[in-house]
Amino acid sequence: MKTSKENYLLISFIVGFLVWLSATVLFRVAGQYFFIADNVLVMVVLYIILIPALGFISTSVFNKFKLSNLESIKSAAIMVLPGMLLDTLCIQFFEKLFPNMPEIYSKTFASWLMFAYSIVLISGLLRKKQENKN
Repeated sequence: MKTSKENYLLISFIVGFLVWLSATVLFRVAGQYFFIADNVLVMVVLYIILIPALGFISTSVFNKFKLSNLESIKSAAIMVLPGMLLDTLCIQFFEKLFPNMPEIYSKTFASWLMFAYSIVLISGLLRKKQENKN
């Protein structure tokens, strides 16, 4: 199936939503086992893991649609939009949505989320110039 370049913004939004949904479900079900905010080593590892994971996801979308630099920035912004909007609720109602984690973790969780969204945005901004192969 050939993907139309016109759909890259919609696909970017869907990818962003699915990443948000997957991560939210994972934290809801098992966050207490891996998101240990008072363990510095665990948190450093969780921050570092975001870089290749989200870099891979975002650049995969950019490459699939052969996006230009400006289109990559637009795609990255659209990718983070659903999560940023929905995570405002997740942070506000942290203790209800993530009863498996102490409420005090909400600040660290919010910080980790902002870092995650920054990685996607940076991947769009730092995208290498693509050669036009038409």
